[in-house]
Amino acid sequence: MKQYLPTKETIRAQKSLGPVRDLLLEPELWHFHRRAVSGAVFIGLFCAFLPVPMQMGLAGLLAVFTRCNVPISVALVWITNPFTFAPIFFFAYKLGAWLLDMEVAKIEWEFSLSWFWSTMAAIGGPLLLGSVICGWVSGLTGVVLSRWLWRRHIVRRWQRRRALRAARRAGRASN
Repeated sequence: MKQYLPTKETIRAQKSLGPVRDLLLEPELWHFHRRAVSGAVFIGLFCAFLPVPMQMGLAGLLAVFTRCNVPISVALVWITNPFTFAPIFFFAYKLGAWLLDMEVAKIEWEFSLSWFWSTMAAIGGPLLLGSVICGWVSGLTGVVLSRWLWRRHIVRRWQRRRALRAARRAGRASN
């Protein structure tokens, strides 16, 4: 995994990172340990469901300020990508409209900035509510799943180590 991560020199050379550049040099933000990974999973999944531009930047900033793994939080934002954002945000909108007891507006979908601004007044509230709820639920589910997988991995390593020690003891006892 480390071969794909940027080096300190690469980060230091990025002038576009501005004031966050020095914060990103903290080694803790690049380590893979249980707390950093599970926190990054929550941040990445939560930010993926927010209908805002610059989701990756937001996820990166939140990861820096909460001392979580930056690459994981930024990578998980790509759950909402050009192929998945429409169904995901439509579901979030329908969820928000259902929770607010509003009727789902009949809107002609088109991919333009003018369409976005003209329909945001009608769908903004339900979309935001549904997105926050979807992000929260998926983030919490991701935390629980990542912690369970982490624990399962550790327990299996312990069991393998224990079995290896037992095999060595049995081999010494037979000699």
